[in-house]
Amino acid sequence: MKYSSKLYLIPSPLGDGAPSDVLPASLLQALPTIHKYVVEEVRTARRFLSAAGLKGHIDQLEFHTLNEHTKPAEVEALLSLFEDGAPVGLISEAGLPAVADPGARLVALCHTQGIEVVPFVGPSSLMMALMSSGLDGQSFAFAGYIPAKPDERKEALKQLEKRSFHQTQILIETPYRNDSLFKDMLGVLRDSTKVCVAANLTCPDQFIRTQTVGQWKKLREFSIGKRPCVFLFQAV
Repeated sequence: MKYSSKLYLIPSPLGDGAPSDVLPASLLQALPTIHKYVVEEVRTARRFLSAAGLKGHIDQLEFHTLNEHTKPAEVEALLSLFEDGAPVGLISEAGLPAVADPGARLVALCHTQGIEVVPFVGPSSLMMALMSSGLDGQSFAFAGYIPAKPDERKEALKQLEKRSFHQTQILIETPYRNDSLFKDMLGVLRDSTKVCVAANLTCPDQFIRTQTVGQWKKLREFSIGKRPCVFLFQAV
């Protein structure tokens, strides 16, 4: 079957600020033309679209969930959304869809079916963290989520540090595990390795700091807490 619909990749704010503060006018103007959305969490998507100018029209929209629990057959079934030629929007919980996000499965499916994929500009916590870290922006790697079990996590950090002599390493973590990951980073990485903590990017309480492991260790009371955070490090 040939599909004439397009999949629009719609970035969303990283925090609770006004969408107009971080999203371009072209995206905000396009949202009223899209009536079908594939989202990671319906409640979050409804709140975002309402704040983005669709307040009062949310009940007229069609929402379909795609998250880490969505089965392959359920992703395949989403192709029916593209049969009538109308555009479909993809929204993740925060930031760019399909980057460290289950929405990538729908994007991949669209490519196999010849469905045009159209990305919109929006905030990327990974790139903003990298550009503000002072670490190598010429060669870098996104390692995503590393193992949560302490022993496996420490071993993963050791291996990533070996690569970081030539390449900045970027990690993210579930917010409630931020401090345990950071503690392991300080316990495993060399004192001379530079570590950047970039939390709550684009929010009023944004925090970005790059120091050596040795310098971080001196801040004994420091806590990231449950703020969305990007971790970067580079051995020197």
